[in-house]
Amino acid sequence: MEYRAVIKKTNDWWIARQRLVDLPGVNAQERTREQVIESLRVGAQEMLVTEIPFEAEGLMVTIEVPNPAWAF
Repeated sequence: MEYRAVIKKTNDWWIARQRLVDLPGVNAQERTREQVIESLRVGAQEMLVTEIPFEAEGLMVTIEVPNPAWAF
């Protein structure tokens, strides 16, 4: 799977703070571009395996969203 991220260089750091667009809450700050991308990858993997607590009388549903025109 692919996820979009917004990263930027600020002074000596590469930052992706609240910037993994498709998985809010995954963020990173590293010294190099490669390191920040790897940190986002690890954060995304950890978020995807985290159990989500189920609420009584709640319904867990899956929705399908078509790919946007820019996604090939």
